[in-house]
Amino acid sequence: MWQPKIMVIKQLLPSTHRPLFSAAMVATLSLAMGLTACTSTPSATDTTNDTPAATAPSATEATAAEPKVYKKDGIAIGGADPVAYFTEESFVPGSAEHTYEWQGATWQFASAENRELFANSPEDYAPQYGGYCAWAVGQKALAAIDPNAWSIVEGKLYLNANERIQDRWNKDIPGNIALADQNWPELSQQ
Repeated sequence: MWQPKIMVIKQLLPSTHRPLFSAAMVATLSLAMGLTACTSTPSATDTTNDTPAATAPSATEATAAEPKVYKKDGIAIGGADPVAYFTEESFVPGSAEHTYEWQGATWQFASAENRELFANSPEDYAPQYGGYCAWAVGQKALAAIDPNAWSIVEGKLYLNANERIQDRWNKDIPGNIALADQNWPELSQQ
C-alpha cells in the first residue's frame, strides 16, 4: 500500500535528501499513539479494563432513534451513579437494586433518591457524548471510560478513559469540548 508512494519519493529526491517520515505518516502515528493512551490502566475500581479502548457498538446497540450510550453488558457508564458525580462530587458505584432504563441502557444508582432525580431529568445528569471518553470523541474516536476519570464543566458531566487522558483533557477543556461537540453528531450515528 505504501510502496508506490515511497517509489515516487525515491524518484523525486536523491537518496541524501529523502525525508525519513512524511508529514501524513507523522500525523497518523500521533493520532494512533493518542488513542492508544485511551486504554484504561487496570485498577482496583476499574470496571472497564476488559473493554477495548476504541469500540464501535453494533447496530443493535444504537439506532437513529436511540442515542448511542457507552455500556457494557447493557449497563451504562460502567455502573457508575451519574447523579453522585453532582451530589457527592465523586465516583460512586451504582447498584442493581436502583436502576432506570434510558436510551437503550440500564443506568444504576446508589440510592432510590438518586434514581428519582435522574428519572425526573436525565439530561441534567447523564454524561456528555453518551458517556464515551470525551477526549477521544474530540479525536474522532469512541473509547471506553474509567468512572474515576471525570469532571463537571458548566453543569455538564464529562468522562474520560483514565487519569492520564484526564490530564490531557484538562490542558484545554474549552478546546476539547469544542472538538468533541463537533465530532459527536457523526460518531453517535456509527
